[in-house]
Amino acid sequence: MTELTRRHIIGATAGLAGAAAIGSLGATPALAADAPARTWTGSRSANGWEILAEAASYGIEGSGRSVRLAGGDAATILLHVARRFHYEIDELRADDVRGHRTSRKVRESYESNHLSGTAIEIRRPVYPLGSKGNFYEQELVVIRDILVELDGAVAWGGDFATPKESHFEIALKPGHPKIKGVARKIEGWNAGTGREGAGSVDAFAPDRREKSRAFARRTAG
Repeated sequence: MTELTRRHIIGATAGLAGAAAIGSLGATPALAADAPARTWTGSRSANGWEILAEAASYGIEGSGRSVRLAGGDAATILLHVARRFHYEIDELRADDVRGHRTSRKVRESYESNHLSGTAIEIRRPVYPLGSKGNFYEQELVVIRDILVELDGAVAWGGDFATPKESHFEIALKPGHPKIKGVARKIEGWNAGTGREGAGSVDAFAPDRREKSRAFARRTAG
């Protein structure tokens, strides 16, 4: 499948997916978002990263959008996620992506990862806490492909016990060797010939689909 074909197929369904997601919210009983928020009191977020009083703003290449994140490898990895969403699922619009925040109010522990700048939300109103099944199959193929190529460095909220499909986070503690390795891989793609990385890969290629299935088998349960 060519780049143009893939973008056409996914782009054509993106509006329908968003409409279906919004329409489904009222039918979801007792959304987790209705639960009372609690205050996160620790000095580190749930994934072990230090909570930040402020975070720098980083541009999401190709989108004209920006997001506040922890610096270094965490930013490199999460920006890659946002870029692939933009290129392969749907173009990012103003205020679509949220990263670091200072409010300590959380409904799920993993939301504390925003305090350390190591999580992003993409279109939270469309993919809210407690709601699942809002992406079309073609879009899920891309999300799974992103998770595979990042080799466990990023977790997706759609896989959590209390789902939040807008949520992507650094899944490993600071200093884990895989964080640096994945970030260096992304930097190599960004500096390379354009045959790898965001906007260049085909998540629907048979070899990549097989890698996704193998990764799912390894991480099941």
